[in-house]
Amino acid sequence: MKDVMTEPFLSIEDLVVEYPLSRKAKVHAVSGLTVSVEQGKTLGLVGESGCGKSSAARAVMQLPPPTGGRVTLDGQELTGLKGKALQQARRRFQMIFQDPIASLNPRQTVREILSAPLEIAGEQESPEERDARVIAMLDKVGLNGEQAISRRPHEFSGGQCQRISIARALILRPELLVCDEAVSALDVSVQAQTLNLLEDLKAEFGLTMLFISHDLAVVKHVSDTVAVMYLGMLCEMADATTIYRKPAHPYTRTLINAVPEPDPDAPRKALELVPGELPSPINPPSGCRFRTRCPMASDRCAAEIPPVRELAPGHSVACHHPLI
Repeated sequence: MKDVMTEPFLSIEDLVVEYPLSRKAKVHAVSGLTVSVEQGKTLGLVGESGCGKSSAARAVMQLPPPTGGRVTLDGQELTGLKGKALQQARRRFQMIFQDPIASLNPRQTVREILSAPLEIAGEQESPEERDARVIAMLDKVGLNGEQAISRRPHEFSGGQCQRISIARALILRPELLVCDEAVSALDVSVQAQTLNLLEDLKAEFGLTMLFISHDLAVVKHVSDTVAVMYLGMLCEMADATTIYRKPAHPYTRTLINAVPEPDPDAPRKALELVPGELPSPINPPSGCRFRTRCPMASDRCAAEIPPVRELAPGHSVACHHPLI
């Protein structure tokens, strides 16, 4: 019998997300994504804008439910849940959205923003107990809870609003935290503070994280495993060290080579640009979706979708002509 302890905490299997445009046209946002995350680990999901990262994140949250595939959290399938059952399950997984200011209701005070998840979850607390809980969580994320609780979002900076968003996501003590470009709208110095905060909170609360970003330097800093997406499909998946030192997919190598080296004395490397623009997700290319921009593309790439295959333990790639 298979040991249940070996099962991934979050499992995404053959995830499909499509948005209808008309009777005959639809956007193929995510096409057959399969990834998993072990408990207490962080999976970084990367790729250029339009590759389907945010659509995958929202599908995990069932916002809205995916078109096809399965999302399983600690053995519980989420894709079949509706109504009260989904509402109760959401206590276990929460999301931090990309825009820290737009994700907060400008009409509400911080007290109301952080109390809403507790009220929806049916927490039976007195107003004094609830305020104490809210203040304690605000203090955890680096804000002065007693001063912040009665203020509104417009009275805070972008970085402070993101801290409030993190506090709202953690107020129910979830087990899975989905971060959708959680630092992309922040200044570099504030990004570093927020990333360090997330790392500290992950250790304190034992969080499992799905971290979505287009910034590979950020993903390398926070992730145990990195999955690379292109036009809705998985290109490569490996631990963070392997994928940066020995990328196997041409697209992964291009992304890594485009990351600037923060050392003025480092030798300059030739910038490897991918020709052309991202194809339309309404009518994606046949076979390998990267083939229209890949310097190694062959006739086989146009005829066959490359299967995801394991090159080494923990290192998988979907390419007919891998680099290693």
